[in-house]
Amino acid sequence: MTDAQATLASDLLRLHRDPELLTVVNVWDVISAKVVSDISGTKALATASHSIAASRGYQDGENIPVEEMIEEVRRIAAATSRPVTADLEGGYGDAVETIRKAIGVGVVGANLEDRMKPLVEAAAQVEAVMATVEAEGIPDFVLNARTDAFIRAGDRTPADVLADAVERGRAFLDAGAPAVFVPGILDEVQIATLVDAFGPQRLTTIGLPGTPPLARQAELGVARVSFGPMSQRVALTALARLVEAVHEGGGVPEDMRPLN
Repeated sequence: MTDAQATLASDLLRLHRDPELLTVVNVWDVISAKVVSDISGTKALATASHSIAASRGYQDGENIPVEEMIEEVRRIAAATSRPVTADLEGGYGDAVETIRKAIGVGVVGANLEDRMKPLVEAAAQVEAVMATVEAEGIPDFVLNARTDAFIRAGDRTPADVLADAVERGRAFLDAGAPAVFVPGILDEVQIATLVDAFGPQRLTTIGLPGTPPLARQAELGVARVSFGPMSQRVALTALARLVEAVHEGGGVPEDMRPLN
């Protein structure tokens, strides 16, 4: 890999380690990447696998062929000078090879789901990925190791779910992951417990209705907040409202953005 890509990885890792909260509003194609990248305050880009799949007519959950996902990620990475981290779901059957392909198209970080596999297996996958990124010349690659403890909670008690997230996150950090992603509607106590278990600037959360404000998450020591498919849903909501306005005899809003 190029020195420039290694530098981008180091920049992305530093952004996670800084006390200032890193926010990434997820993108799904070149035009969304350009819009987000051009907004003042944007420091890095993150793709949303759900949104990329939806834009290409696939259901979420690794239904999109890995080649199509990597190609869209490549186009996004080529459209910006900022660090790009890619949501690569569970690795599409071969997490190590998928991460290697992503590095090959310019990515310097990735989300990787554990899907609540046996912990030994999930931690071994994290360890294998981190060995691969080192071998690929990107030692500061930001693997955002995701545990699905909350979103696959089933009928378990909240205390048991939180304990699972703590145990799995610690195991992923011990396996070399720089950050742990715990998606779900987390409250302040749960976030504080996770930060205490992982250390400050190690936890990534997702911005959902009902989660604590960004400023409060920053105070609690969260490293990063991403928004997954929410950004695409917001865009599609604006499109639907335009259609409704047109059907009612109206038109486009006067404050719309120009195309890049």
